[in-house]
Amino acid sequence: MSVTLVGKHEKDSRANRDAYVSAMLEMMETDDKICHVDCDLMNCIATKKLLKAHPDRTFNAGIAEANAVGLSAGLASTGMNVFVHSFGIFASRRVFDQAFLSVGYSEWPVHIVGSDPGVSAAFNGGTHMPFEDCGLYMNVPNFVIVDPCDYVQLYSLTKKLAYCGSPSYMRMVRKGIVKVYDDGSDFEIGKGYQIREGGDVTLIASGILVDEALKAGEALEAKGISARIIDLPTWKPLDEEIILKAAEETGAIVTCENHQVATGLGSAIANLLAQKKPTPMEFIGVQNRFGQVGPADFLFDEYNLRAKDICGAVDKVLERKAK
Repeated sequence: MSVTLVGKHEKDSRANRDAYVSAMLEMMETDDKICHVDCDLMNCIATKKLLKAHPDRTFNAGIAEANAVGLSAGLASTGMNVFVHSFGIFASRRVFDQAFLSVGYSEWPVHIVGSDPGVSAAFNGGTHMPFEDCGLYMNVPNFVIVDPCDYVQLYSLTKKLAYCGSPSYMRMVRKGIVKVYDDGSDFEIGKGYQIREGGDVTLIASGILVDEALKAGEALEAKGISARIIDLPTWKPLDEEIILKAAEETGAIVTCENHQVATGLGSAIANLLAQKKPTPMEFIGVQNRFGQVGPADFLFDEYNLRAKDICGAVDKVLERKAK
């Protein structure tokens, strides 16, 4: 397992959804138990390629998301290993009862994929902007939850989820994402990755906030502040070792997520530290607000998800650390 940063803050010319489809195609070629269920979104997610290559294991459940998850649980009960996709709001809020009981409680290998999470929903607007999707799944005892930051990480983690031994929920930004890691980088479920050294403060980020954290690290260095940066793609199970080590060695934490902070990554880390290593913390993320319509750049600013906002949070946490 090895990872290599790109470090250029450039958008990937490839669509993230193609990483998912490529991983699925490769798995479906070698494992006849892998199948995909979609909710009338095959054009959006490019999964018509799966339908063409494997029509016997690719299903369109239509605009009936709860039924799609029930169908997926049924397939899993016959020995299939099932991935099911819809937009993040439908893949979480709308299907939660089926996901909790038919998948989680029954412990079937169903892997739910929610696309356009948080501000990446953009012009789909507030009704279609899931800021609480992972927060819901954090309540299901045996679910794995991941928030990949780029094409390479999404490709790798899709394959790892298939054989993780648990049901799962994965967020997926469909396109227009910054390239963080070089091709060939490989990732594991439940592991965090220190991608920048630092001793004054630790930034822990996931998903599309990883690149903003890297930008913040560069800005902080120019101010004489040494920021450690950890990419934490798995929200559950948490990599407790890397978090506790960072808390011990830097004494201050800022979490960065494209999600409601009250129920997301920041809250999970705060819960861990409260029990094992109380540490000053600040939280970058959505602060108890609904979504709204707008381009991604506007939404990043509106919800204070920029590198400058992370730098402001660092100033606050370092004041508390010094007391």
